[in-house]
Amino acid sequence: MSLRPADWLALRAIPGLGPGRLAPLIARWRETGEPGWPHGWLAALPASLAQSLRLWLDHPDKSSLAEEIDTALAWEAASSDHHLLYPGHPAWPALLDQLPDPPVVLWAKGDLAALAPPSLAMVGTRRPTREGRDNAASFARELVTRGFGVVSGMALGVDGIAQHAALQAGGRTVGVLGCGVEVIYPPRHAGLYRALVEQGGLLLSEHPAETRAHARFFPRRNRLVTGLSLGVLVVEAAEKSGSLISARLGLEQGREVFAIPGSIHNPQASGCLRLIQRGEAALVREIEDILAELGHWAASPVPNDRADGMTGDGVAAAETSSVDESARSPLLAHLSDAPTPVDLLVDATGQGVGELQLALLELELEGRVAQTSGGWVRRRG
Repeated sequence: MSLRPADWLALRAIPGLGPGRLAPLIARWRETGEPGWPHGWLAALPASLAQSLRLWLDHPDKSSLAEEIDTALAWEAASSDHHLLYPGHPAWPALLDQLPDPPVVLWAKGDLAALAPPSLAMVGTRRPTREGRDNAASFARELVTRGFGVVSGMALGVDGIAQHAALQAGGRTVGVLGCGVEVIYPPRHAGLYRALVEQGGLLLSEHPAETRAHARFFPRRNRLVTGLSLGVLVVEAAEKSGSLISARLGLEQGREVFAIPGSIHNPQASGCLRLIQRGEAALVREIEDILAELGHWAASPVPNDRADGMTGDGVAAAETSSVDESARSPLLAHLSDAPTPVDLLVDATGQGVGELQLALLELELEGRVAQTSGGWVRRRG
């Protein structure tokens, strides 16, 4: 008998069970059909855990698991872009089965087609240099135009820049969250969150949809970012950073690890240089360095009328849309190649500081403005 979504939710909800204990049972179920559901599972579980499952099977109305299960099923039924993924689901990412502790259930919001292309995880510092921001955006665009998807953790900095660039290039991106998929975290990524859901991306979490972000969730989130991917690209990272933890996870999971080198005088490049020095990551200068290792996995390239904002006749949209760009983003009319301080922008636009900073962040993620020591500048091309 196949397990229903409610059965997987029940297994996930049993206190003290967890992915690590469930992993060998799931592996046996997938490979041999044993243990059978539900009696084989009950026999294989410790008595105290089996008791919780048996109570839910026999008397769901009396079980403490029922509320969480019913809430999850109601959430999925509420919208066509709400999905619950579990082993055996047609869209379940097979790469996750290679993890020692794969998730039992994933809450997914958006387009499940984002899981289809082979993907690369892109990670890096939350405070990238201008070069780091440029590298994150350009490599993300190149990857999606070569048929890859981009997976990242929706954090500020490299994560968000890479995912925004992938969407702009007409590609697929998956954001793995350390909170529920109905929670926008960090709040500054509200625009990216909406764009990802509306433009063919997917949000994933192993936590119920309304779960608030918590520090202990993020290391667990990182194993899924790398687990969903064929490789990990570290764009810019200090020597002690979460990005290097992701690189280590990738190595432990048997993934290819790549790193972009930087200046020896740049603290944000020191982690990448250390990975390369230790032989833990391949040095990457251009997209071809990645394709040399992973190119055989590439899906069909993104058509020219979608990739990099190209129009059907092959003329870059950045050129054809230059006339109306300022109309779509009036703030750009007040920026030039010369740095403009925020206080002058406040006077020129009449916007409040908070509103203005949010608008500048969104434009920065789109690659249209950059912050320098003297203020904000408009980027060309």
